[in-house]
Amino acid sequence: MDREFPVRVGSLLDVLRNRRSRRFGLGMKMPEGPLAYESQQAPIPLTEEEEALLAFAACGVTGYALGDLGYGRGQGGTILARVLGRTIPSGDAIQTVSLVVSNHEATYLLKRPQDFVPEEVPELAQMAERGEYVELYRRSRTKIKDGRAAPSLEPMVNLNVNKWSLYRPGCTYFLPINEFSFLYINGLLEIFDEASGAVIVDERAGFKPAGITRFLKSKGGHLDDDPRSERTVTIQMVESLVTEFVTIEQGMMLQNLALMTEAMGLGGFPHWAAHAYGWFQALGCRMGTMPSTQYLGMNPLLGKVATLLGKNLEVPIVQGIDSPTGGAPLLKSYCPPYFPSMEAAVRAVVEAKFGAQGTYRGGSRHSAWQKPEAIASGAGAPSEATIAATIACCDYIYRTYGRFPAYSPPLRTVLGFQVNHIDVGFYDKHYRPEALSEGVRKHLECWHGG
Repeated sequence: MDREFPVRVGSLLDVLRNRRSRRFGLGMKMPEGPLAYESQQAPIPLTEEEEALLAFAACGVTGYALGDLGYGRGQGGTILARVLGRTIPSGDAIQTVSLVVSNHEATYLLKRPQDFVPEEVPELAQMAERGEYVELYRRSRTKIKDGRAAPSLEPMVNLNVNKWSLYRPGCTYFLPINEFSFLYINGLLEIFDEASGAVIVDERAGFKPAGITRFLKSKGGHLDDDPRSERTVTIQMVESLVTEFVTIEQGMMLQNLALMTEAMGLGGFPHWAAHAYGWFQALGCRMGTMPSTQYLGMNPLLGKVATLLGKNLEVPIVQGIDSPTGGAPLLKSYCPPYFPSMEAAVRAVVEAKFGAQGTYRGGSRHSAWQKPEAIASGAGAPSEATIAATIACCDYIYRTYGRFPAYSPPLRTVLGFQVNHIDVGFYDKHYRPEALSEGVRKHLECWHGG
């Protein structure tokens, strides 16, 4: 068992009250301005124990989601795609957001619950219950790069306000990565079923149906295209909801990192990491390219003009994270090139839920349910009409816009979170004493013996 960590878990209210962004770490220098200061101490990297607790707070595996939903036909319960749980909630229990941890020695991608063999999940949850966070951290991480990964500090890959403090020696950087495509397809399977019967139109193509004309009720199908039913949405509306849904999950991860940082007496802060491909190139992700006119959804005529003027440049676009050892992808998007077609991607999502070992079939035994066979028998798979409409819409988006989703690459970064040991001297010189909590002031004494 790991040793007892000196974490102040006794008062969540104290942690909430004292949580602050504290950037100035040991070994740092604020070069100029009214807060100019140069640390007189060498940086101290986070220990493996400290990183392990932060990683667990952000995305630690905790067991199974309860899935206390209605699973009868038309009740919507089967929108739940997985029944695995971690320290943050996740839409449809998909556990969409992955986490990268980068320090001066190496850069790691942490496994999500679904990335483990199903039989491992109870053991991982028990390790957390026993306080074996370091071993859990070791089991969860996969090295994707030696040394620290970091993009350029220059605009617009970064923001000038953060240049002085980012990626300094002694810091550990936590980067959430949002993956949109699985949740997107899973949501379409729900809204295209017979109970919902929604219609998606393309606002950039005269609001025509997004590849689903033959499924409309007015054409003899099951999707309700009567405007009085108010079941018509645009591609942009759907994708905005998907983006917001996943980004909220990332925000919960960042909040947990901030709270654990305060509880441990460390310094840390979130910062802008939203460049479309800067971080992905730094991580060595699998990248493709796309003409900038297509990337921006430009009118074809204007696109031809831009090409003639030599302004139709190729834009890097992230596709996934391949294994450094040549094994299965560590993080893939549910679209080409990881699938031969959007039909294959949609059917892979259906298989994950309703295939022989899917969540609602053989996989139901890996759950919190006492009688998984009852869930398996009561949870009906989507109809072939629902699946066909989902395939048609996804295929339309991919063929029309050259990617899936239409408005964004399938993977995205928004905010990162850097953690370091703070220099008390900086805060004592420039701030009132209450700027630092007692736990922050005593961190080195409690964790490092001085």
